[in-house]
Formats: sequence, structure tokens, C-alpha cells
Amino acid sequence: MIFRQLFDQVSSTYSYLLASRAGGEALIIDPVLEKVDRYLQLIRELDLKLVKAVDTHLHADHITGLGALRDHTHCITVMGEQTKADVVSMRLADGEKLTIEGLSLDAIYTPGHTDDSYSFAMPDRVFTGDTLLIRGTGRTDFQNGDARQQYESIFNRLLKLPDATFVYPAHDYKGDTVSTIGEEKAFNPRLQVKSVQEYVELMSNLKLANPKMMDVAVPANMKVGLAQEKIAARGWSLSAAEAQVLLGKSDVALIDLRERSERERHGTIPGSLHVPYPVLQESIGAGGMLSELAKSTSKRLVFYCAFGERSAMAVQAAQDAGLASACHIQGGIDAWKKTGGPLEH
Repeated sequence: MIFRQLFDQVSSTYSYLLASRAGGEALIIDPVLEKVDRYLQLIRELDLKLVKAVDTHLHADHITGLGALRDHTHCITVMGEQTKADVVSMRLADGEKLTIEGLSLDAIYTPGHTDDSYSFAMPDRVFTGDTLLIRGTGRTDFQNGDARQQYESIFNRLLKLPDATFVYPAHDYKGDTVSTIGEEKAFNPRLQVKSVQEYVELMSNLKLANPKMMDVAVPANMKVGLAQEKIAARGWSLSAAEAQVLLGKSDVALIDLRERSERERHGTIPGSLHVPYPVLQESIGAGGMLSELAKSTSKRLVFYCAFGERSAMAVQAAQDAGLASACHIQGGIDAWKKTGGPLEH
């Protein structure tokens, strides 16, 4: 496995680049906007393809690199389903898998620092965001933080992992790079409490100043979504209501770009073809399935995904490949559900 821990000195943020090899699919956790050029350089040097960029929560101390990485690489942006961010390509729920080729991470909902905090666990390590830090824990006094919830997240979720599990947090202010669950149980001063009430009292008396970037970072990080209006202005967009009128028409092919787990959880539009977003380029290229479908049968390609971000990128890619009939459902399956569109499960 390829694993790189990267550091932003200004915000003391750790970002993590992971890949297995073979086709070189990679993901990055908690990227920082100012470091995007460095990430892209490293990805090129290691001959990788960034397919997912993940934030453990809505950050208050730096502006996320999610949007910039998506714009540079057309990767899928990922956060937990509770996030207040306007649009991310994929929203994971507790217990779901974050996957790329050769790697799978368990999504663990660990609220407390914020109400959208997630940790991501592999067999030998866990990325804890700001929930569990090295010899500390994330503050709980803003962004709907809740010390009682954080106690539950730490003691009843994270500390149940094997003691040898490596702990990789989103921040460290002392220069530590990694710990283990066992070490934190033994030596983290905030975990030596006897009860949830004692933990709540400890956290309520920290009296910390707000992060310097908070007033800038939080609003910026809530607006990371791809501007789908640009696609609409080019005439490549359908509303969910407009798309419903096309159901069952022989000259229309509905293309679902989501992953299998998303389809199983949220349902599919009847009659859809499944072409997962990571294999789109192959399918719209010369001789690809969608290329042949559009050119030999003159079918109109209508892409959709969860919230419209992947499908907007797919439309641009299809148009660039000469598939002039391609369009997408703005707002994705989320908009489809809100307008009462039929679903298959």
C-alpha cells in the first residue's frame, strides 16, 4: 500500500494520501486548499489517479482542498451524510464503506467535535479527524459540538478498536505524527475520566479562543459544490420534473453513475443503465458502450448521480468526447425524490 502523511504548518493539519497500486487509484483525506499543488505533484510523481477526496468533517481552521482537487482531477468528493456542505458527490452513512481499487475503509459516525464528524477505519489504522487527537480530543464548543456525544464516539466506538490500531488524526500541534488506540487509552489525559459527566465538565472548562480562520473557513467549506448552473446554461441540464417526462421513451438512455452501495441504499430510476463514474471515460471513448449507444442507436444519454456533481462532470466529459446528446439531471437522485419520481429498489 502507498501511504503518505502530509502536513500543513499554518493550520497544523495532517492530510493522508492512500493507494494500493495496480491501476493506481488513490484517495486523499482532509486536504488543505493551499497544499493542492503539492498533492497534485506527488500524485504525478507516484503515477497515481486521484479518484476520491474526503473530509472527515466541516473544518473551521482551514479551507478544504476538496473543490480544487475535484476541479483539477474530476475526482469524487466525499463527506458524511450529516454535512452542511452544499454539494459533495457522495455522502456516506455510518457503517458504509469508502472504497477505491484495492482499499476499503469503514465509515464510523463519530459526532461531538462537530455534528458531521466521521472517522475512517482500516484493519490496522483509523483516521480520526478531530474526534480523537494524540493525547487530546477535539474541542466541542462550536459547530453543534457536543461533549456528551464525543464521549460516546470515543469510548463506545473508537476505543473499541484493537489496541494496536494506529491513530492518525487530522491535527497535531506538538509534532506527534501517529499514536495507537492502546496508547491513547493509557496516556491521553482527557480519557482518564470516570464518567461521561466528568468528561462533559472537563470539555466545558477548556476556555479556548476560536480558530483564527473560523469566520472564513466555515462559510467557504459550506460552498464547495460544482456550479451546476454552468452546465444548465449550456443546455445540458434537465430538472427532475423534465426528466420524469422522458421515462420509458425508446430514444432515451438513463445512466446511473453512482456506486452499487448508493444504488442499493437509495434506489434507482426505473430502466437505468449502471455505469459507475470511475469507468465513465472508458465507456464514452471510441468503441465504449455509451459511445456506441449514442452514435449507433441515436439514444439521448441522460446521466444522473446522487446530487448532480458527478453527472455534471460526466456531461462535460461526454460533450468533449463528441456525444452531443448528453445531458444530466440537475440535483441528481436527491432532486428526483423531492419531486416524487418513481424508484426501484
